[in-house]
Amino acid sequence: MIVAHRGASSDAPENTIEAFELAWRQGADAIEGDFHSTADGRVVCVHDAKVKTVAGDRLVVADSTLEELRAARPDLPTLEQVLATVPSGKSIYIEIKCGPEILPALREALRASDLNASQISVISFNERVIERLKKVDPTLTANWLIKFKRNRQGKVAPSQSAVLETLDRIGANGLGAGQAHLSERFVGEARKRGFNLHVWTVDDPKAAERFLGWGARSITTNVPGEMKSALAQRGWL
Repeated sequence: MIVAHRGASSDAPENTIEAFELAWRQGADAIEGDFHSTADGRVVCVHDAKVKTVAGDRLVVADSTLEELRAARPDLPTLEQVLATVPSGKSIYIEIKCGPEILPALREALRASDLNASQISVISFNERVIERLKKVDPTLTANWLIKFKRNRQGKVAPSQSAVLETLDRIGANGLGAGQAHLSERFVGEARKRGFNLHVWTVDDPKAAERFLGWGARSITTNVPGEMKSALAQRGWL
C-alpha cells in the first residue's frame, strides 16, 4: 500500500482535511495522521504537543479543550472528521503521539465510525500505547514505530534482536521503521516471525521499489500521487 504521510503533505498543509482529501484524489491506498488527546476527552489531528496561537503563545493540547484549540487553529480536525474522509476499501494509520490515556476516546471514536477493523491500524513510538491497546482491544491492528540510528560506537541501534523481542513482548502486529539503516536481512527476519513491515518516509521511487522487493507491506510517503504513478510504471501496482 501507498500511505500518504499526514495526507498529501507536499501539496497541502499536513494533518488537515484538505491534505487527506487530496491524498485520496491522488490515489493513496491509505492516509497517516498524528493524534493527541485534549483536556475535554477529544482526539485531534496534530503533530506537536503544543499549538501556536495567533498571539504567539502556545497551547498544550492535553491541557486545552477542543474549543480553545480551534480558536488557535480553525483547521484542526478531530479524529471523527478524519475517519469520515476514508472511502470504502481504503485505510488509515492512526499515529498516537501521546500516551495510553488517549485510548478510551480513541476506541469510542472508532466504534462510532463506519470503518471496519481491517481499515484501521494504530501506530506509535510509545511501546506502552501498543501494549495497552492490544490488551484492551486485540482485534485492532497495532504497529510499533522505530527509527534505527548509529550510536557513538558506530553500531546501528536498537539491535535487531531487541526490536524483535519488544514486538513479541508488547503483542504488536507489525513494525513501522524509518528507512535509514534498514536491512533486507532484518526485514526478512521480521516477516519470518510473522510481523508486517512498513517503511517511512520514502519519497524516492527507487528506494520504495527496493523496500517492496524486500517484502515491505506499505510505503509511507509525502508524495502519494507521484509515488503511485512511478511504481505503476515499474510494474508494482
